[in-house]
Amino acid sequence: MAAPDVERHVYAAFRILVGALFPFHGLQKLFGLHGGDVVPVWSMYWFAGVIELAGGILVGVGLLTRVVALVAAAQMAAAYVIAHLPRSIWPIENGGEPAALFFLAFAYIAARGPGHLSVDAGLRGAASRPGSRVRARAA
Repeated sequence: MAAPDVERHVYAAFRILVGALFPFHGLQKLFGLHGGDVVPVWSMYWFAGVIELAGGILVGVGLLTRVVALVAAAQMAAAYVIAHLPRSIWPIENGGEPAALFFLAFAYIAARGPGHLSVDAGLRGAASRPGSRVRARAA
């Protein structure tokens, strides 16, 4: 296996893992699972939970990856500023390490795109095949 093959598989695993971990934060906020508390519907934290749940799933499967990752990165930046920064500037003291790491992970995914093993890549491949319905509609 050549180095580029290893790199694309590692990136796919990274995207899938980040996408698999993020929804748990949404499950905490929306349903009180995994030690969380249910937040009021239509509140800022409810919207955060929706972004975490849906965004994590979409990034994990690689659908609308760049846009969803950009939204998730923006949410993590806002979470850090709103919820963590007032406690302390240092992530180790304010509990903001997950927000900072998720921000960087989603920013990287937004910049890099869906990559290998994603629905986006499958749709892009289908669109490039001759006679594809996806291609015919796009033209």
